[in-house]
Amino acid sequence: MTALEIEALNRAPAGGLLRRTAASHIGFSVPDVAVAADFYGRVLGLAPQAVLPVGGVRQAVLPVGGVRLGWGTGHHVLDLNAGAPRLGHIGFEVRDDSGLDGIAKRLADAGCPVEPLDPAYADEAVTAAGGIATADPDGNTVHFHGPVRRPGETIADTARRPIRYQHVTLATDDIAAMVEFYVTVVGFRVSDLLSDAGFAWLRSNRDHHTLAVVRTGETGLDHYSFDLAEWVDFKSWCDRLTEQEVDVTWGPGRHGPGNNLFVFFDDPAGNHIELSAEMEKFHDDRATYSPRRWDPIPRSVNLWGGQLASWRRTSRG
Repeated sequence: MTALEIEALNRAPAGGLLRRTAASHIGFSVPDVAVAADFYGRVLGLAPQAVLPVGGVRQAVLPVGGVRLGWGTGHHVLDLNAGAPRLGHIGFEVRDDSGLDGIAKRLADAGCPVEPLDPAYADEAVTAAGGIATADPDGNTVHFHGPVRRPGETIADTARRPIRYQHVTLATDDIAAMVEFYVTVVGFRVSDLLSDAGFAWLRSNRDHHTLAVVRTGETGLDHYSFDLAEWVDFKSWCDRLTEQEVDVTWGPGRHGPGNNLFVFFDDPAGNHIELSAEMEKFHDDRATYSPRRWDPIPRSVNLWGGQLASWRRTSRG
């Protein structure tokens, strides 16, 4: 699929344009759950909320299953399960009126699998709100659920934990199928893309992107991102990472698409984590936007000099 064809998808009538849907939670497996849980507690302030089930049965101790992490008593952020490193699922909170029903209908009409969200893997907030699970064209499990409680999520000590989980970027070998699914079936919009159609940024609320897809020749998780409050927090966070003996692997810098500030580091399992701030906002209820095409060069994804992370490639660099 070319960049022009992706733009045409964005202009096609959607079954339901999402305007109040946000990244909600993410789950993946790691070789050592205890080590990973300790890392996320020390570095990002995420605390255990529950022990995850094995075979549908909740366990009493951590090592045999996994752990659910979050901030305070609100909705969870991260599920860690024991196993070889791989993406388990991604989740989105749908606050659009009739949005969840609309997504379920469009998935069914498109012949996509639709199942109720398994209560064994949903916290009480999700279960009360209702939810569904499906699979995208790459086979990634995707959760959609209604509004949940998030007490205290934006009032934390921003020098010691991020404000919120903000977006996820998926690796793929088929940009066309992934964009078509998330745009024409789910209801996302394309904000920006590389002119060779190797990277696309998709929005489901005012944020420039809550989901992105990048062509890497692989499938699964590329990276996921947390929001910081503002630019001044980046100094504190880079110092904090140094104190925790966590290397900064990319940044600080500023992306072209989204115009957001960023810094990257890895968890013990090698998952790429981004800290971000100042993301561009879109107002689809007041203006009409067309996707912008960025040159596939390093300076597009890092305006501050074109430096790239070791795992990131563009078509010309």
